[in-house]
Amino acid sequence: MDASFARRCLELDSGEHPFIVVTLVESEGSVPQDVGSKMIVTESGRDFGTVGGGRIEARAIQWALQMFREDSSNNLVQWNLNRDLGMTCGGRVRLFFEKVDSSSWSVVIFGAGHVAQALSRLLEPLPCRVTCFDTRREWIEKLPDSMCAKCVDDMASEVKTLDDHSYIVCMTQGHRSDVPILKRIAESPARYPFVGVIGSKSKAGAIRRELIEAGIDLQKFHFHCPVGLPIGSNHPAEIAVSIAAQLLQVRDDAASR
Repeated sequence: MDASFARRCLELDSGEHPFIVVTLVESEGSVPQDVGSKMIVTESGRDFGTVGGGRIEARAIQWALQMFREDSSNNLVQWNLNRDLGMTCGGRVRLFFEKVDSSSWSVVIFGAGHVAQALSRLLEPLPCRVTCFDTRREWIEKLPDSMCAKCVDDMASEVKTLDDHSYIVCMTQGHRSDVPILKRIAESPARYPFVGVIGSKSKAGAIRRELIEAGIDLQKFHFHCPVGLPIGSNHPAEIAVSIAAQLLQVRDDAASR
């Protein structure tokens, strides 16, 4: 990959701007560009590079913009230049469209204790944005520098700042600090794709009773408690693995739908 092209990809990714890389992966006959040519398309249109100009490029940009609107992921298309694009040359091209959107998956962790420390390090290399809230500065300062870690006075009040697409995990010091957060989540007009709470089945029962007493309709508000897949031991690192696996599972299920 050309250094300037890679640099532009890095700039867009670092700025959390979604983009699509279009690559000419195969060609046949008379085509205006070489195999391996690349182009970057943002939601504003062509940003960098070229896959041939003219009708090929115009159709590729149109296809990429449609991917943004339909929230697609990867796509491989093949066009006959004469039949599909109305070009006089009789060639054929195959283009690969790869969407890059590291900001699209937002994971929010309430609590920065042992399991949160392990979970944040598992999520760190993944294409997601991780935010963690806690009232304890000494625990917040232990989190990786790459994530957004905030020491706050009231974690529940931070619910109103969350993106509607956030995947939320509550792992505070106990159900007394979890319940106010869950109550705010349940009362929010947003419908978050995932809400999980660390704890045992008995803790889950206590949380549900308190939410019902607070007037929360649990038919409409669903959360996972205990959070995580039923794998591993009670070691913080293994609990973190089970939670990360469940987050990936729910994310991929939603994407397939």
